[in-house]
This record gives sequence, structure tokens and C-alpha cells, in this order.
Amino acid sequence: MSVELSVVHDTRYDYAAPVSQAHHLAHLKPLHDAHQQLLDFTLRIEPDPGDLSERIDAFGNAAHHFSLALPHGELHVRSSSRLRVAARFESLDAASSPPWDGLRDRLHYVARAPYDPAVGFVQPSPFIPRLEPLRAYGRSSFPPGRPVVEGAIELMQRIHGDFSYRSQSTQVDTPVAEAFERRTGVCQDFAHVMIGALRMLGLPARYVSGYLLTHAAADGHALVGADASHAWVQLHAPGTPGLPDDGWLDLDPTNDAIPATDHIRVAVGRDYGDVAPLRGVIRGGGRHTLAVGVTTRRHDHPAAGPVVA
Repeated sequence: MSVELSVVHDTRYDYAAPVSQAHHLAHLKPLHDAHQQLLDFTLRIEPDPGDLSERIDAFGNAAHHFSLALPHGELHVRSSSRLRVAARFESLDAASSPPWDGLRDRLHYVARAPYDPAVGFVQPSPFIPRLEPLRAYGRSSFPPGRPVVEGAIELMQRIHGDFSYRSQSTQVDTPVAEAFERRTGVCQDFAHVMIGALRMLGLPARYVSGYLLTHAAADGHALVGADASHAWVQLHAPGTPGLPDDGWLDLDPTNDAIPATDHIRVAVGRDYGDVAPLRGVIRGGGRHTLAVGVTTRRHDHPAAGPVVA
């Protein structure tokens, strides 16, 4: 079973003084694979940059680059997407996943040994440094020999229970150590904390940016983090029955959920810095105001059958 979803993502900057020159990078185009088929995508920018380029970045995401060379007092970026999304983890068997400590030992970096790309997601990253308190926090979910997915699900549940979601309580550059100490934040902080705890135990984890339905398709309950960009976690657990061939499992600590058809994946990376929806360098502008709005909806007649990339 799959569903058709549409997303409109609006970003508007209003500058106190004209911007004379700007260079921007956007991660707004959703991923396309066997379980998430991108049916249509448009990106509209005002003022019109004229030259808009798209490339695939190091993590397999679509990235758009554009520059503005004429003075402008505002910037409006609107992305519109239509997708067919299928559940990926309906047959997940967490108890049959490999022992977490065996996975950890297999991913130790060894000079001149064959390179496993997952090793890169065990290392610290700019937004998620190595923090001993995160190791201690995560460790209680991973006794020796425990199946890695069972431990990760428990860790997700603990973060959901221990942390309070408060909109606008943190900024995009709030250190993960501060969010962990305060036990308060937004979806970005929940994801960074969980990724940091997994990495401190030697387990590969990456950051996912995307969108949520306002209400879950299954039972209609409200999801936390809808109507804005959302973030969650992927754990690499190859050999786990019920996972896609790439071995990545999505976990949403903000909602204590294994994503199904309510989550739309836009980009994956080491942390927020790799997948920010829109960032750039400008000359001029002075102070500015930022307004962001996301509308995600499900179409009335979901499509049945598998999604073919």
C-alpha cells in the first residue's frame, strides 16, 4: 500500500537593506527511490536568479545552487513536491537484528582495509561532536549482545520520554550538549542527541531532513513537528530482516515512531549542517526577518501497490 502526498515549502527573507549579491544552496527536492517516488517537483525563486543548477551531493541528495547579482530587498523560495510513498519497515524483525557490539567491532577503522561507507557515520561531525555524557546515556539501552535494532528503539523511546519538545526553544546552532543538558528542544535536537549517543557507542547513524503529515495516516493522531521541516534519525543495521537492501532504519525520537507513510525524506547527512533546507552567503542586507511555512497533505485516493523507482 502506498499513498500520494504533496508538500509546499515556502521560505521568505525580508531584508532591512538591499542585498547586493547572494549565493545560496538549497536541499528541498525529496529523495527518489524504491519506496518514495517523486512524481513532480518545482522550485520557484523570486527574484529570478536566471541560472539555477542542480547536482547530486556526496550523500546522494539533490542540491540546488543559485546566485543573485542584482540588489534585492527580499527573497522568496517555494518548492512544491508530489510523491507516492510506501511503508518500508512493515516486516521489520528487531529481535533478529545483529548484536550491536558485533556491528560496532566490524566498523572499526583499519588502515588499508576495505572501506565501508558506514564508517563515516560513526565519526563525529560539526554539529555532533564526541560527548561522554551521550555515551553514558545511550549505554543503558545496549547491554552486551543485545540486538542493535532493539537497543535503538529503546533509546528512541527514552529520548521521547526524557525530553520535552518546545517550539523555538533552540536555534539551528544550539550545541547538542546544551540541548542534552536542558532535556528540551525541537526535532533537530532530538535527532542530534540520538545520533550522538549511537555514534559514541560505535554505531553508524545519520541525520534525515524531511516533512510530516499534520495527522498520521493510520489513526489520525497529531504528529509533533508537522507543518514545518522535520528531522529524524537513520541507523545502519545491515543483516536485519525487514530492512531495505541498504540496511538503513528510520527512527523518529520526536514522535517515538518508526516512519511509515507519514514521513517524506528530503535529504540525509551527518547532521543538520549537511542538509539545511536553505543557506547562503550574502553581501549587505543588514537585519532580516525569516518566515517559513510548510503544508503537507494526503490526497483523497491513495494508490495501491508497490512503488517502482
